[in-house]
Amino acid sequence: MSGPLSLKTAFETEFARRDAERRAREDAERRQQEQDLASAQGLHAAIAADADFLAGRGLSVDIRRYTVSLEHDDFRIAAYFEGGKAQVTASDKRTVHPGSAAPRKQEVVDSVEDALAIMAQYLADETL
Repeated sequence: MSGPLSLKTAFETEFARRDAERRAREDAERRQQEQDLASAQGLHAAIAADADFLAGRGLSVDIRRYTVSLEHDDFRIAAYFEGGKAQVTASDKRTVHPGSAAPRKQEVVDSVEDALAIMAQYLADETL
């Protein structure tokens, strides 16, 4: 036998279990955010490495935390990393107010490589 039942002991056991679960969730969320940030930085580095190509097409690349944007006067192509996936969007700047862009296309992908491929497809669509 383990001894007499105690509300205090049961409470402390439950409190410790919940605290351990909370810490595990926070650690998992932090690791996922670090992975998403690393993915965004990797995509940005891959795009920025082609500076001559970007300049020749009137493009610039920007990174803001989890989002990598490929900017042109007429359109924006962006990849937003969250939860291990990237949402890639293409927006037209010609038909909206300055500073905003209405998404016309979007796709969710699982890797930096897939995000880069979709961004290239959207860029090809814009330049045809």
